[in-house]
Amino acid sequence: MASDKGSQLGGWVRRQGAARTGAAVAAVAVMGLLIWLLTSLGGGPKQSAADVSPAPAATSAAPASRGPLPLEGVGPLDFRLGDCFKDFDPEAPQSTIVDCTTGHSAQLIAIHHYQASDAYPGLAALKDKGRETCRNAQVAAAAATTYNLLQRNAYPSSSSWDNGDRRVDCYVTADAGNVIMESLVP
Repeated sequence: MASDKGSQLGGWVRRQGAARTGAAVAAVAVMGLLIWLLTSLGGGPKQSAADVSPAPAATSAAPASRGPLPLEGVGPLDFRLGDCFKDFDPEAPQSTIVDCTTGHSAQLIAIHHYQASDAYPGLAALKDKGRETCRNAQVAAAAATTYNLLQRNAYPSSSSWDNGDRRVDCYVTADAGNVIMESLVP
């Protein structure tokens, strides 16, 4: 019975032609990305209160011009859009940045900068801005279907805000260690 259904499906695919098959594959990829975005950003079962956490207050630790990767001991205020991280811990005061083609557990996919003159917006507003920043970020569709990804936000505390931290960061993390082997930013 299963082989009959398989041969029926195979005949259906052959009758549809390359253009329709390509469109169907693209639609499935888009649907997978949408499902991932809805579950990771919309408070799905894998998102917890730990997914949204304040960024630790840190001073600039990276040199003005970066050297070859990996870079160890880089502080959150020196993270750049697209950076990939080995053994990422959002609570750590420093991280190791690696080449995105090597095993990594997280990537910074979006940053929102508040103006220096802005007043501290409060915790709820920062959490909302973090979710919005991630929601507007682009993630490579193929990567979204290849890896089990989670969204994490980092934002300033009131004390780090007073020290000039105006960043809200959106990270995509793998839940199984350093398994991501490509850039997630298209």
